Amino acid sequence: MTIDTATLTPRETYAYLSGAVAPRPICFASTIDANGKVNLSPFSFFNVVSGAPPLLAFSPLLSGRDGSAKDTLNNVRAVPEVTINIVNHAIVEQMSLTSTAYPTDVNEFEKAALTQVQSDVVTPPRVGESPVSFECVVDQVLPLGKGPMGGNLIIARVVRIHVRDEYLAADGTLDIRTLDLVGRMGGADYIRAVPESLFEIPKPIRTLGIGVDGLPVHIRNSTILTGNNLGRLGNLEQLPTPEEISNLASNAGVKEALRGSLEQVHRLAQAYLKRGETKLALTILMA
Repeated sequence: MTIDTATLTPRETYAYLSGAVAPRPICFASTIDANGKVNLSPFSFFNVVSGAPPLLAFSPLLSGRDGSAKDTLNNVRAVPEVTINIVNHAIVEQMSLTSTAYPTDVNEFEKAALTQVQSDVVTPPRVGESPVSFECVVDQVLPLGKGPMGGNLIIARVVRIHVRDEYLAADGTLDIRTLDLVGRMGGADYIRAVPESLFEIPKPIRTLGIGVDGLPVHIRNSTILTGNNLGRLGNLEQLPTPEEISNLASNAGVKEALRGSLEQVHRLAQAYLKRGETKLALTILMA
């Protein structure tokens, strides 16, 4: 199916965007209005956009019903400050409650029984229960659309970072396996980043991988190896040397395995790939 967005309503387009561009982190934004009234609202059009200067960006959409601006947008225009609080599983239901369209004079901290903690630099309070909170000053507000579901990009510069001690590793860094973060999917669905769902991929930042196109043809055309398998093999910096291949091929156990079909050899290599022994897997394939 191919869709021309000109044929869709804003809500229909939003459904495809929010369903496919996921999971998304959640910006739990605390702001105040010109009279000092506090607002707390979640937004999933959110991410980090710069390391130096440290910038976060999120986009409060205009109302899908009448195109009106949400309190958060009005507040940062009046008082250009925000605390962005990260949402983990321990507070996800309370966070969801604050997305209710309460009247402007209602304090969502109180509705959701969340703790207001005085910020160090900015005026809006931070969420005491949040694992990580960022105090920010708002650098820019960029209108992206005028009608219903139109975005408004808020670019916020981080001036203070608060991390609850229980989420720190021994060396003072964030322990991502204890954060228990949640992400926004489409519709009413969320996802939880539990340790069992995490996996590591060697980062090709300081190396120059040979690439999938650098692998022998019989490996590239394998009916067993997946695209992920080939991507992992292509991340190696060089092919095994003839000596390494010869040494492995002379091993009695490997020699026996190599007497099997090409499919069996590829399945054996795939098993080693799953165990993280990438170079060994490629050496088997080339033997």
